[in-house]
This record gives sequence, structure tokens and C-alpha cells, in this order.
Amino acid sequence: MEHHPIGVFDSGFGGLTVLREIESALPHHDFLYLGDNARAPYGNRSFEVVHAYTLEAVAWLLELGCPLVILACNTASAKVLRTIQQRDLPRLAPGARVLGVIRPVTETVGALTRSGHIGVLATAGTVASDSYRIEILKHFPQVTVVQQECPMWVPLVENREADGEGADFFVRRDLGRLFARDPLVDTLVLGCTHYPLLEEKIRAHLPAGVRLVSQGRIVARSLTDYLERHPEIAGRCSRSGRRTFYTSENPVVFDPAAALFYGRPVRSRHICLPNRQGYDRKH
Repeated sequence: MEHHPIGVFDSGFGGLTVLREIESALPHHDFLYLGDNARAPYGNRSFEVVHAYTLEAVAWLLELGCPLVILACNTASAKVLRTIQQRDLPRLAPGARVLGVIRPVTETVGALTRSGHIGVLATAGTVASDSYRIEILKHFPQVTVVQQECPMWVPLVENREADGEGADFFVRRDLGRLFARDPLVDTLVLGCTHYPLLEEKIRAHLPAGVRLVSQGRIVARSLTDYLERHPEIAGRCSRSGRRTFYTSENPVVFDPAAALFYGRPVRSRHICLPNRQGYDRKH
């Protein structure tokens, strides 16, 4: 059987939390993960740079036969998904599809709130893009959306401090800032793929009755539904339970941290973007 995995791309490690949830929903499918860790983070880069980097990664995944690519990166989904879908994909691979991680959440979160007040926890770049607020209001124009940037949360996770006292301080501080601005928020979106590793801390400091929405779980449900509604794509995705990992970093650096996000050991291969000199043609 030919190998046609679902591609999952992120600028770094966080997309592995999304992949973990997708795998739980679609355990028999093949997946290929690509982390562009050598050029991460994307959040503080311009549209032009994020577009160029993401397009290089998507093109490479398409070359490896992925009929479907998930941008498991909030920055890429916010800044360049639409451009890639509308301008680049028809030229690169008209029959393939590229999906993001923001829209599935924004399409559903408004139905979860009772008060009509939704909070979004995200990086400074995602908050600055205003993507969550804009997309939520498209689907649920009657709700109020409050965004809170959490600049220390990603460094805490990547430095393995998610269980430490420092994490408690910054989680408590940033949640306090959000609820001080809008105490009526009753539904809270984790708008960064790193944040599930802080979920226990976040829940410990949430006011009673506030619902926490995990991005990865919603994306997994949305992807399952998408494949059911699009048999022409689903039929092209191979199903042998194969998992393959690539990184633009050194695998010696990538693999230990990746295992923290993925929840089990990772053995990756190196890929050079954009020149793709590290591409193993025997993949």
C-alpha cells in the first residue's frame, strides 16, 4: 500500500499536543509530523516570513504524498492559512487540502458559553493577530471575547518548569488579569498548543464553573468529521498506523523535548528547509 500520511506541521513542539489528540481519534491513520524548530518561534515574525516558512513546509509535506496537511500552529493558522489555501495550493497541489487549528475552535466555542463571555489565552503574536476574536464573532456575533496574552507560559513549558512554583505564579497572574477585565467569562480557550501541558495548573486557579476548552480535542473531532464529509480526501489517506517525525533542528535536541509534548518517545529525522538537503528519498 502506498504511504500517504496526514501531514501535521508546527513551528516547533506544540503541534505534538494536537497530533496526540488526532491520533486518539484516528488511530489507524498514518501521520507525518514536521517541526521547524531551527527557525522557531514564528510568533514575532512578519506575514511575509511566516508565509515563506510555512509554504516551504507545506510544499515539502505535499512532495512526500500528504493529501491533507494540518497547520497545528496558531501563528501560521492565523496569519497565512487563507493565503496558502486560496493562492498557493491550487498551484502546488489542487487536489490536496490544508486546514488550520483556529477555525474548528471558533466554530464551536460560542455554543458552550452560558454567560456569553469567552476568554482566550494565547501568545502575544496570536493576540495581536486578533484571529480568535474575529473568527468567534463571525460565528457568534452576540458574544463578548476577551483575550489575554501569556508571554511566560511557552518558556515555562519548554524549560520543563510546567510543574514548578514559577508556573503557578504566572498562571495565577495572567488568569487574574483576564478575569479582572471581564469577571463574566465562563468559557476559556487555550489558544496555544503548548498550554495543554499547563492544564492542571490552569484548572487549579480557575474560578468555579469556568469551562476550559482544549484546542487539540476540538481539532481532532473536527478532522474526524471533515474526513467523513470528504470521502475523496479520506480515501487518499493511508492507514497502517505509521508515525514519522521530522525536524529542521538536530534530532538530538528535538527528540527529548518532543517526547514531553507527545507523551511518549520520539525518534525524528533531520530536514533542511528550504533546501531540503536532509530529505531522505527512501522515506
